[in-house]
Amino acid sequence: MGSMPVQSVCGILVLLSVCLVPFTPSCNGGNILVFPVDASHWVNMKILLVELHARGHNITVIRASNSWYIDEKSPLYTSISLPMDKGMKNYLDDFVHENIRVQREGASLLTVVKLIKNFFSIILEIHELWVGMTARLLDDENMVQRLRDAKYDLVITDPAIATGVVLAKFLKLPTVLNVRWITSGDGHFMIAPSPLSYIPAPGSGLTNKMTFIQRVKNFFYHGIVEYQQRVLIEPCYDSFCDKYIEGGCSVTSLLQEADIWLFRSDFVFDFPRPTMPNVIYIGGFQCKPAQPLPADLENFVQSAGEHGVIIMTLGTWVNNLPEDLADEIASVFAKMPQKVIWKHKGKRPSTLGNNTLIVDWMPQKDLLGHPQIKAFVAHGGTNGVQEAIYHGVPVLGIPLFFDQYDNLLRLQERGAGRILELAHANEHSFEQALKEVLYQDSYRQNIQRLSRLHRDQPVAPMDQAVFWVEYVIRHKGAPHLRTEAYKMPWYSYHSLDVLLLLMMVATVLLLSTFAVLRFLCCRHRRKSKTKQH
Repeated sequence: MGSMPVQSVCGILVLLSVCLVPFTPSCNGGNILVFPVDASHWVNMKILLVELHARGHNITVIRASNSWYIDEKSPLYTSISLPMDKGMKNYLDDFVHENIRVQREGASLLTVVKLIKNFFSIILEIHELWVGMTARLLDDENMVQRLRDAKYDLVITDPAIATGVVLAKFLKLPTVLNVRWITSGDGHFMIAPSPLSYIPAPGSGLTNKMTFIQRVKNFFYHGIVEYQQRVLIEPCYDSFCDKYIEGGCSVTSLLQEADIWLFRSDFVFDFPRPTMPNVIYIGGFQCKPAQPLPADLENFVQSAGEHGVIIMTLGTWVNNLPEDLADEIASVFAKMPQKVIWKHKGKRPSTLGNNTLIVDWMPQKDLLGHPQIKAFVAHGGTNGVQEAIYHGVPVLGIPLFFDQYDNLLRLQERGAGRILELAHANEHSFEQALKEVLYQDSYRQNIQRLSRLHRDQPVAPMDQAVFWVEYVIRHKGAPHLRTEAYKMPWYSYHSLDVLLLLMMVATVLLLSTFAVLRFLCCRHRRKSKTKQH
């Protein structure tokens, strides 16, 4: 990086992108290969593909034959379907419900350890499943020839599953990552300097202001992430990389070799931290001004009058809460003067009030942008949190698993949301927390301040994303933005070899000086004795 701070480099790059966006010609019909991850990750990827398709790019998507979200046929792309016996949803459904049960009922340390062990086993199985599926693709000579003949310009992949970066390396194509999470946590830790003294590790539930004990805890959580990456996940890719990549490789090196990281976050949402020139922040890139609601939904929202509307959804993985908790939440909603729209697919709560509308699906972004919405009860997924910031709606968060607590913590730390942990959720605590978010003006004022900050950008996040994808196509990669640090051994990266050399030199000089002084002193004494005699 030379003597210029990383922040300055990124600032210059952002400024250059601002200047170049209006004048740089788009790539006419770039040929893009996409290797996505299913479920909510696909929602983000598809939004980017819609924009790239509108710009005239030709897109091919590799998908599992039993994909949960990714359609085989689409006007946006041509698909390549690979046979897979079991999908991600099958693996994670049982874990999700068991995790909710453990949080609600409480559990011994042994039960929690077993749950974590089960989670690691599931994650490892998912990676092995995708490695096996991609290996079958690369063993198919006709399919490999088809991929080569297509003459793709680049690969866009989500590195939560690493087979996409291996495929890009195999095809010798530039790589763009659509990323927040990699195979073992926050992508920043893989590419950028990440001092644990003020950068919270994923899952730690900490902020950027830590006490000594919290820094110890942060170090421990970072160790868990490193264990997951180095001991569990990387080995399942090693033989795969050795077989298909000339000279071998590691998942870590492939991620660090990526040309551009389109990072689904920004520093309105996240805590400030060091970054790198090829990390482009596109947090909230999926957010747009609200579209009109369907007539029946608009009528319901308008019928709320001055009290407004509360909306509640727990995202992709959770269709319903335990029945007793759903009844308690419905009972609280029934007492409120607001109208409520609740995405809930389970048994209809027995305490449901006339003011509450139960739906299987809701136009979340359009509802959040409606002026009648007063609060958002949510699980804390990245998309929902960023959409709440964009539209300025305060959040009552009920985190369930994965990154949700950490996401909501960033809102709570800024006074824009409130966390209610599942273990403490009951009728009384839910009512108290909901009323706090609704009636304390500071929550709405703080989230609207974040909204103003997020919107005050020289270039919209989606335009940034498209520009840098086309930049990689135009220049056939962006290696000049990549640091060479990942090629250095760990002791060189931390300058331990330099420090050792300096210590050795200092020690030699010190000992030499001591030896010379001792010699002079001894000589002086001998002369003194000679004169006396």
